[in-house]
Amino acid sequence: MAKKQAAKVETRHYDVVVAPVITEKSTMASEHNAVVFKVAGDASKPEIKAAVEALFNVSVTKVNTLVQKGKVKRWKGKPYTRNDVKKAIVTLAEGQTIDVTTGI
Repeated sequence: MAKKQAAKVETRHYDVVVAPVITEKSTMASEHNAVVFKVAGDASKPEIKAAVEALFNVSVTKVNTLVQKGKVKRWKGKPYTRNDVKKAIVTLAEGQTIDVTTGI
């Protein structure tokens, strides 16, 4: 059986994965082999999986996505809307880890 070759890193992968989400809830998810990332709004689940596998050299078993709608806030009495944010909860294979405190 041949070895699985590492995925080639393309520039689009850097555009898909924007930043890790470091919150109390995402830290609790890391105990269950999951990592949370902010991703591009037009990124699909297969694109997210390919980007994470190529950038971090891990194997991904599952990708769940959600879109956090922007809140309506006020600044100097005038309302404005924050931008929508797409997040991806990436579940890794058993024994795989990603250290989100380091850069890519």
